[in-house]
Amino acid sequence: MTYTHVIVEADGGSRGNPGPAAYGALVRDPATGEVIAQDGKTLGVATNNVAEYSGLIAGLELAAEYAPNASIEVRMDSKLVIEQMAGRWQIKHPDMKPLAVKARSLAPSGTKWTWVPRAQNSAADALANNALDGVPIPLKPEPVKPAVAKDERKKSMPGWSPETEPPTHLIFLRHGETPHTAEKRFSGSTGDNPGLSETGFAQAAAAAEYLARQGGVDAVVTSPMVRTRQTAETVATRLGLEAVVDEGWVECSFGDWDGYTFAEVQEKWPDQLNDWLESTTVTPPGGESFDTCARRARSARDGLLARYPGKTVVVVTHVTPIKLMVRSVLQAPMASIFRMELRPATITEVHWYADGLASLKSFNVVP
Repeated sequence: MTYTHVIVEADGGSRGNPGPAAYGALVRDPATGEVIAQDGKTLGVATNNVAEYSGLIAGLELAAEYAPNASIEVRMDSKLVIEQMAGRWQIKHPDMKPLAVKARSLAPSGTKWTWVPRAQNSAADALANNALDGVPIPLKPEPVKPAVAKDERKKSMPGWSPETEPPTHLIFLRHGETPHTAEKRFSGSTGDNPGLSETGFAQAAAAAEYLARQGGVDAVVTSPMVRTRQTAETVATRLGLEAVVDEGWVECSFGDWDGYTFAEVQEKWPDQLNDWLESTTVTPPGGESFDTCARRARSARDGLLARYPGKTVVVVTHVTPIKLMVRSVLQAPMASIFRMELRPATITEVHWYADGLASLKSFNVVP
């Protein structure tokens, strides 16, 4: 099977620090929760940090073998390893530096580094402890569920085929209006970070009431931008929930174009704008391409599917990530995002099923 995105879960531990040490690592398909491959080995006498880095390296090696060319999200409960690999903390200990260099050489560009509580990393922790206890660890674990045959998959259609498990219901809510929205200015993740206008707050309140009438929301997740957080807080308060910030849902960065109107960009950067409109691989000056944004949004989506299987989640985000999600559901060309239009504070709903299929339930609905 070919995987486009996988999750690496890794851990390591030492009984004595330093003392007898081992690591555990696995590669998981976020769409189904299935463990694709796993490993756990003893390391002799080592520290906790060496064991944790060894687990990370083992997990990345498994991903390279069993899911080549897939994008990766690494999840570990080691704050030290995650922050160092993300480049936010310095690596000072000499024992860590060569391990970090090796891990970076194995991690593909765009790898997402996510710290998780220890309870959410129990599978990798169990592999490490089993290795220390001498419990044999099969490389390919028993599947979580029977695989869907290819011919059966072709016949299945979302909404028509019998459902064995409830789909994960993602409700994408674009933020309310800002001054930039009203003036149709580029407003990405760089430059100004405008908040909602008076109209925007009213739109967020209307969306909150709409969602409250629908009921059944289990979580609210938001991009970290001011406009999305203000919208999400309005919705979460009305639903009696707490908004959770997820960096993966941030808007695409338009770099030097942020704050300018389309006409102004066309005047100042005519050639770059034409190139950008012709290919989603092109990066605005100082920004990021739509293809890069798509990989980030896909990783964020896969994280939600893994954390909230069968649940209903409101995702407060921006124009570009929502368009990219719709494009992926419809399996349309990337250029299709230039043919979509989303109004402020509108709702787009998608059902993702356990077999990886998805269906678009609504698009650009004004509450």
